[in-house]
Amino acid sequence: MITATSAVRKHLTDVQEWQRLGEANIFAPTARIELIEGEILDMAPIGFYHAGHLKRLNKLFTRLVGDQAIIGIQDPLQLSNLSEPEPDFMLLRPEPDFYTSRHPNAEDVLLLIEVADSSLDYDQNEKLRLYARYNIGEYWLLNLNDYCLEVYRQPYKDLYQQKMTLHRGDNITLSQLTNITINLSDILSA
Repeated sequence: MITATSAVRKHLTDVQEWQRLGEANIFAPTARIELIEGEILDMAPIGFYHAGHLKRLNKLFTRLVGDQAIIGIQDPLQLSNLSEPEPDFMLLRPEPDFYTSRHPNAEDVLLLIEVADSSLDYDQNEKLRLYARYNIGEYWLLNLNDYCLEVYRQPYKDLYQQKMTLHRGDNITLSQLTNITINLSDILSA
């Protein structure tokens, strides 16, 4: 007896199909999902510790950036036709319509921050490579497990050429908004 075999293939989706699925309410309103390289991925639920640090970032940067940037919190970022992650926090170039006619892309990002506790390994590896690949100039990983800030700059292919690890009391100046310096104690408060 002869049997036919076929290889198992993934069904990858693109941004247009992804957006149509969202408009059709295929996903629950509370679903935490992202499109990464054509795959729909479930994201970890946000705990109070993560949420509190995100609120702290929002309050701090709202005060510091004024009209120099638009703040995006867990908003879509269209990196390609196959990737539309929702980073925890972004500073975006000012846009007169506040991105009501399109999602921001990599060229719009002045600073991207992921807050990580349960997602630390994923954010240090998969997300880091994704953001470097699409040339996000400055990626901060607020590492709540080790209570530090990992700063990645100078993307090259799938990696960043520069990495700094900062702790409470250290200062950092943004690479795209050089008039803004942050004391890590303002982010990593107890």
